[in-house]
Amino acid sequence: MTEIDTSVPHSARIWNYWLGGKDNYPVDEVAGDAYTAVFPGIVTIARSSRAFLGRSIRYLVAEAGVRQFLDVGTGLPTVDNTHEVAQRLAPESRIVYVDNDPLVLTHARALLTSTPEGATAYEDLSLYEPEKILRAASRTLDLSRPTALILSGILGHVADHDRARDLVRRLLAGLPSGSYLSVNDGSRGTDPTYEQAQDAYNETGAVPYFLRPIDQIAAYFEGLDLVEPGVVSVPLWRPEPGGTEPRPIGQHGGLGRKP
Repeated sequence: MTEIDTSVPHSARIWNYWLGGKDNYPVDEVAGDAYTAVFPGIVTIARSSRAFLGRSIRYLVAEAGVRQFLDVGTGLPTVDNTHEVAQRLAPESRIVYVDNDPLVLTHARALLTSTPEGATAYEDLSLYEPEKILRAASRTLDLSRPTALILSGILGHVADHDRARDLVRRLLAGLPSGSYLSVNDGSRGTDPTYEQAQDAYNETGAVPYFLRPIDQIAAYFEGLDLVEPGVVSVPLWRPEPGGTEPRPIGQHGGLGRKP
């Protein structure tokens, strides 16, 4: 297994820290605190992204009838992981997690819990290996049946947007009609302070994450039928009734169905 480098901050561990998790090191806390000193709103972005993921999964299970999930770029387990949300509503749901981060690998046991009726699996693969991901996923999922592909906060790590779109296309190509794509990623055009903070972070030598204009995030859904309200700032995507009035942040996402 790849050695975990605790001398350099890592985005998955910093994200975990912002979400209130414990799977991080002092170097990540220092980087996370430095970021929040410049842009305190990053914690809201992290938690809003997680909340969007939960709402989209609940829609997929309860309204779209999906029972299979392929979650690529899983990150570290925190609260309400994909399998927990899905199996709470439909215990027979089957979930494959994909990541190639050594720290995530050490926590695979935490992910590999499942209801007796369903299944979860963890595959140690990179986003850049879409065909390998599909082959591995087919050991747990029946890819002749509708499957939800989840790409939450991962495509921003792909520096070239055309390459990111190609990876999405190749993953979707292996899924049948009636499958769904759920994407949410950091965006440009809503919060200049966030953009400045992220650009500065990218220059520190840590693994960069590129914020994208909203039209580039929307482009991932080309050829799909978007679920209302389309690609929007994540707090505005089907907010829970009775909550506080949602406000736009620099994180956009959506859900699309493959015809």
